[in-house]
Amino acid sequence: MNKTRRFFSVGPFTGPFRGWFVICLSLGLLFMFPLFSSLLTSLKPTKMASKFPPDYLPKEVTLNNYERIFVPAKGGFLEYGAWHYTVNSLILAFGTVIGVSILATLAGYGFARFKFFGKSALFAFVLLMFMIPFQALLVPLFRILANFHLTNSLLGVIFVYITYNLPLSVFIMRNSFSEIPSAFEEAAMIDGASVFRIFRTIMMPLALPGLISTALFAFFASWNEFFAATIFISTNGKYPLPVMLTLLQSSQHGEIDWGLMQAGVIYTILPCVLIC
Repeated sequence: MNKTRRFFSVGPFTGPFRGWFVICLSLGLLFMFPLFSSLLTSLKPTKMASKFPPDYLPKEVTLNNYERIFVPAKGGFLEYGAWHYTVNSLILAFGTVIGVSILATLAGYGFARFKFFGKSALFAFVLLMFMIPFQALLVPLFRILANFHLTNSLLGVIFVYITYNLPLSVFIMRNSFSEIPSAFEEAAMIDGASVFRIFRTIMMPLALPGLISTALFAFFASWNEFFAATIFISTNGKYPLPVMLTLLQSSQHGEIDWGLMQAGVIYTILPCVLIC
């Protein structure tokens, strides 16, 4: 009984934890407010969503905005429904995840386990890629893709996303393999296992948490990326979901349908929320 009372006497509402709980809860609500506001706006009719000053709580709830994002806009910029742009985003995201996972795993294993000339300098060069802004690489990457006739193609954008995500992914996988004791490899070599078999059956399962982190970082970065997609893609039918959000304009005078826009925002972030 004393142990039970002692357990319940220490909690987020008591003792030194109370202040931190209030601070964390306040910050959590502060960060959640824009998402909650977007959700409420997406449930409002068109006129109510564009009202100024706005009514934060909808007086009338409708799912019409979510239905409209799946229907091409007549006379608007949205030539395809949301499913079409979702497929493009999935192709970019999964293509990036597969490419980054393979390259980062092999490179990380090489940096962690093999000895070769200039290994430290080469790994330091990989880390230096963090210091180069992505915008500074757009012109060289565009010229390279143009030479290989990969501009305005999803494959070309996948290569760009892989280039952008590879330094961080190599860093994560190199550290993941470095934390694995070398005794596992030595025992497998004594039993006659090859280098590839050791990598496949021993090292990869142990480094699986790092690989999952790498895949998640690559997925989120490619799913939410907007800037490179607008530069390397010029055809409406090849745009991903983030670019689709800029096309949700139904008025000829440039006015934004805020209800439709916020419905697109909620739909776009939904896969990331489900994965988390």
